[in-house]
Amino acid sequence: MNAEAARLIDQFTRAHDGDPWHGSPVKAILKGVTAEQAARKPPNGAHSIWELVLHMTAWRNETARRATGAPAGEPAEGDYPSVGDPTPARWTAALAAFDTSHEHLVAAVRGMSDERMLKPTNDPRDRPLGAGVSYYELFHGIVQHDAYHAGQIALIKRLLVS
Repeated sequence: MNAEAARLIDQFTRAHDGDPWHGSPVKAILKGVTAEQAARKPPNGAHSIWELVLHMTAWRNETARRATGAPAGEPAEGDYPSVGDPTPARWTAALAAFDTSHEHLVAAVRGMSDERMLKPTNDPRDRPLGAGVSYYELFHGIVQHDAYHAGQIALIKRLLVS
């Protein structure tokens, strides 16, 4: 594995369940959140913790898909997938899918050469979709995306759960 891939994997892991610079990893923030709490909507139409977990999962999966050379698009699951019936079993499944999306990102980066990392994705620039950037920028973008939403989850948890 090349040095940049190793650094990216380190960042993915720190943010997911390691020791990130910015504070708690998202898995620690989610610890102890029940299905009922995760589904609770904050005031003013903000997304629930559950919706944010599904959104993060979807965009991690989309990033891993783009790493294969696939064209950019919204995630197959949708930008903010529906929570559906907020049962404990579905919350457990959402958290398991979240972990799996982390594993998919790690696998996508692990085999990428430094040379390919700096090549552009196969799309013209589309800022809302995060398209038309290098693979390097794409992977750093998902780290930034996850840090942003982990902060939202932490605030919502403090507001509605604690």
